[in-house]
Amino acid sequence: MEKAPAAYAGLVSLVKAIHESGLEPELIELVEIRASQINGCAFCLQYHLSLARKVPVSQQKLDLLAVWREAGIFTARESAALAWTEALTNIGSAHPSDETWLALKDKFTEQEIILLTVAVGTINQWNRIAGGLRFSPMIGPETKR
Repeated sequence: MEKAPAAYAGLVSLVKAIHESGLEPELIELVEIRASQINGCAFCLQYHLSLARKVPVSQQKLDLLAVWREAGIFTARESAALAWTEALTNIGSAHPSDETWLALKDKFTEQEIILLTVAVGTINQWNRIAGGLRFSPMIGPETKR
């Protein structure tokens, strides 16, 4: 994104704020991976899988993330965040349900909900940039945005 440095800097600033927010790094990566799966963003999926392995997120959770509801291995907090991620990522087809909202409010503070919402919005923006501009996934630890 060398041709749009101000836009890139803005997104990087949001990412930094999310990672410095106090939300668990594992949770952030699960949310970013799940949104990237839904959006079909190969670049972001590879990037966040690499980061998740470093955090580390368990391989079992990474393997079963696409079917997290059925897997039975995600915490109530992770499940609430993943349901929120799916609801916001798919907001064009339906707004988040009251049930999803109440589950989120039960597990997160108001500030955490705001930051989680920013995290979901930011990864969705990255997915649209990477997908729209045809970013190719790169395998390995050298993968960078």
